[in-house]
Amino acid sequence: MHDDRDLVEARLRRVLDERIRPAVHPESVPLEVAVWHAPGEPVPVAEGLAATPGPIAVGREWGRPWGTSWFTVTGVVPREWGGRVVEAILDLGFAEDRPGFQCEGLVYRPDGTPVKGLNPRNQWVRVGSPAEGGEEVRLHIEAASNPIILGRDGFRPTALGDRETAGSDPLYRLGRMDLAVFDKTVWELVMDLEVLGELMLELPVDSARRWELLRALDRALDAIDLQDVNATAAAARAELAGVMAAPAAPSAHRISAVGHAHIDSAWLWPLRETVRKVARTAANMTALLEDEPDFVFAMSQAQQWAWIKEHRPEVWAKVVKAVATGRFVPAGGMWVESDTNMPGSEAMARQFVHGKRFFIEEFGVDNEEVWLPDTFGFAAGLPQIIRAAGSKRLLTQKISWSQTNAFPHHTFLWEGIDGTRIFTHFPPVDTYNCSMHGHELAHAARNFRDKGVARHSLAPTGWGDGGGGTTREMVAKAARVHDLEGSPAVRWETPAEFFAKAEADCPHPPVWVGELYLELHRATLTSQAKTKQGNRRSESLLREAELWAATAAVREGAPYPYERLDRIWKTVLLHQFHDILPGSSIAWVHREARRTYELVARELDEIIDGAQRALAGDPSGGTLLFNGAPHRRHGVPAGGAAPEPAPAPARDAAGPAARVVPRDGGGYVLADALLKVEIDARGLVVSAIDRRTGRETVPPGRAACLLQLHPDFPNKWDAWDVDAFYRNTGTDLTEADEVRPAGGTDGGTVVVRRSFGASAVTQRLTVDGGRLLIETEVDWHETEKFLKLAFPLDVRADRYASESQYGHAYRPTHTNTSWEAAKFEACNHRFVHVAEPGWGVALVNDSTYGHDVTRDVDAHGTTTTVRVSLLRAPRFPDPETDQGVHRFRHALVPGATIGDAVREGHFINLPERRVPGSAPVAPLVTVDDDAVVVSAVKLADDESGDVVVRLYESRGGRARATLRAGFPVAEVVTTDLLERQTGEPRREGAEVPLALRPFELVTLRFTRA
Repeated sequence: MHDDRDLVEARLRRVLDERIRPAVHPESVPLEVAVWHAPGEPVPVAEGLAATPGPIAVGREWGRPWGTSWFTVTGVVPREWGGRVVEAILDLGFAEDRPGFQCEGLVYRPDGTPVKGLNPRNQWVRVGSPAEGGEEVRLHIEAASNPIILGRDGFRPTALGDRETAGSDPLYRLGRMDLAVFDKTVWELVMDLEVLGELMLELPVDSARRWELLRALDRALDAIDLQDVNATAAAARAELAGVMAAPAAPSAHRISAVGHAHIDSAWLWPLRETVRKVARTAANMTALLEDEPDFVFAMSQAQQWAWIKEHRPEVWAKVVKAVATGRFVPAGGMWVESDTNMPGSEAMARQFVHGKRFFIEEFGVDNEEVWLPDTFGFAAGLPQIIRAAGSKRLLTQKISWSQTNAFPHHTFLWEGIDGTRIFTHFPPVDTYNCSMHGHELAHAARNFRDKGVARHSLAPTGWGDGGGGTTREMVAKAARVHDLEGSPAVRWETPAEFFAKAEADCPHPPVWVGELYLELHRATLTSQAKTKQGNRRSESLLREAELWAATAAVREGAPYPYERLDRIWKTVLLHQFHDILPGSSIAWVHREARRTYELVARELDEIIDGAQRALAGDPSGGTLLFNGAPHRRHGVPAGGAAPEPAPAPARDAAGPAARVVPRDGGGYVLADALLKVEIDARGLVVSAIDRRTGRETVPPGRAACLLQLHPDFPNKWDAWDVDAFYRNTGTDLTEADEVRPAGGTDGGTVVVRRSFGASAVTQRLTVDGGRLLIETEVDWHETEKFLKLAFPLDVRADRYASESQYGHAYRPTHTNTSWEAAKFEACNHRFVHVAEPGWGVALVNDSTYGHDVTRDVDAHGTTTTVRVSLLRAPRFPDPETDQGVHRFRHALVPGATIGDAVREGHFINLPERRVPGSAPVAPLVTVDDDAVVVSAVKLADDESGDVVVRLYESRGGRARATLRAGFPVAEVVTTDLLERQTGEPRREGAEVPLALRPFELVTLRFTRA
């Protein structure tokens, strides 16, 4: 037979586009339209409905950037349409290729009842099937004129990312506003033709099934009268019935479709707009659930549910009703879909505490599945946090974006740093916005890497980010491929139903050990430095606020600020969302974040100050040092306070304070009893000798504390990416404007000033108790540059440790394979540690995350260089990213063990506080082994007054220790992160023996006697 595939396929495309799809709405009449433009920020629904609109014509411009317009559409259903299905077609000026990234609307009835959202792929509103016609129609549309930030021209700088710079020119032109007849038979024909046509193109050319579909489609097109599609649609469908009825092969891949609308809690829009995006989507999905009995929709991020409850009670009522049916599913169990690389240990735990508790309290739902499709990689400490929260499964998608290496599994066990394993699925459909297109389904089946040992995968289905979620077309397509020859078999299922099948299907999954590193978006560890500093500072302040408030409550009976701490935690957790903390949102988001962090710090300082003053006693009796770190410092126990010695020592057993003396050849020498540092005339560290061992830290001929400037213009995703070629060129900033002691030679500090481009740097270098403290202030006015701070170390190391949640992970320093080479920028929390057997160096920080570690070999041997990433200057999506003054604190600690790195990392993030008073404060709890770190001391969230203590083994070894409570104890139990009992009660008193495995996390709950 002649090969006429191209002819039939082209015929199908044209007839669908030009004849059949237009016939879905064969008759229409225009609606009258009026509009009221809200003068500022969005107004309450009642105010928008009550406003007096003025007339506007189709084709007219509307919508200043970030504005809100309330459209009123009115009309009458023609009497001759009686008994036919009628819909309103409401086009706000959509560009159909950008769902979720442009204008959107939410339709209301006159009484304020929400109907559904309007989106580029979802422009219809069902009016009804009036028996006789003549029905009056009146609808209101709350329309958001959100600008398109990421357009067809790519990653170009734009002023539209902040309402303060976006201007007022209208962005959109009002499109079709009609009442129209909806011909369901034609619509069903469209679905038949799309499904079969898409499936046909995915089958092998030499397969019989492909030719069967081609011939059936050709016959169906023959059956259509192009001048009267509506009258002949049923006949065309009849020609397809046979091929539509052929069942899937028994070996067909099985896909669990989960209705979904991935909504970034902030990204190319501000937080306040996400509140509305979520409401629009939820209204859409509750309406679709009413129409489609097999459909299942899952929504993650407890924060987004809470927004609906607070801001859109009329939508919330519909959501609550839908959840009760079991088909609108709370998913994920986290407060937001946060970044998982940068949040600290306790913050990562609290994401689950607050997220899971919301769903439990509101709906009685305790999720076992973690839903994180879009997060930029996963830290190695996450599995045991998931398990400690009472969950055991993880879904992600983003690893499919890796540029270098294809991840080898789709269903596997992920093993974390403590040995905890989590059943993990990575959908082979390679998108979290699946549309049920034939290519997507075929790709999922072909791409699935665990064939032969598993056969199920999941497809998150729906347009995200305000695109409206799942559409009726997606549901119709899923119904057709439920059991269709040549296609994977698709069934709507909840995440829990999918995971139950996947676990039964794959009883012995492969294992992946260590972090799930995303080989992309590495610059998110550096972009928007002040957002990252705000996060780190907030985490530290929250630790202190809980510790001192709990201590004051137990010791002095002071009230514990439950509500304030709960609210502040949720604010901080929100800002850990995976486009806020990573620095990849528009200027508006980060401007607001900076202000929010200032308010958070102010309130937490008030809580800390109030608690410490309640504990300190008579303020005229001297000064107390409060130590909020988990290790003893300056004679003050962890979590306690003691009178300040006079004069205060530089460090426990550190000897005399450091002094500055001139150096031969220029520069200065800084030294104390433990460390001698030489700073040359360029202001660079050319020697750092550990005086306890005589060991030199800086390699011969090298210089540390070296600022390096690189060009930084990635191929795309400016705020997200740094591409490996940035290393090809760079400038060492060795010219100093000034190198001098601060306050003379008795000051113990050397000040170095430099200038470059339009920017300037001031560094203060101080030796203090065996550590070199570096305070760096940068007045940054570069664009598309990357600033690094380099520390060459005379250490031969094949791997190094970087802190992660509740422990640390090791990464190689070499690039033997493409997997290692791809990790050219990575994340650490408070420290990086590089060591040879018997001697090591720690580099600790108070607010930076991104870094790289490389190794070199020269005539003197192998050396290792640690470089801290300080600042970038991408121009998209925020063209003014990081412009201005920044301050960073780092400390180089020669001779440091991994335990020293842990301790010093806490010290630089939790400085002592000096408070007037004379009453020493005993810690609420003490642990007799420094390897065991107490990460939280607080009162129980249920306001019972119980004391909750969380701790972990911090060095990667076994630990036997005793925890002692400094208050009378009636009972102690182990709990999960949500403070629910997991072990048998113990009543042996205030001492708790501990036997911890490497990095093991334990939560204890003490009932006070």
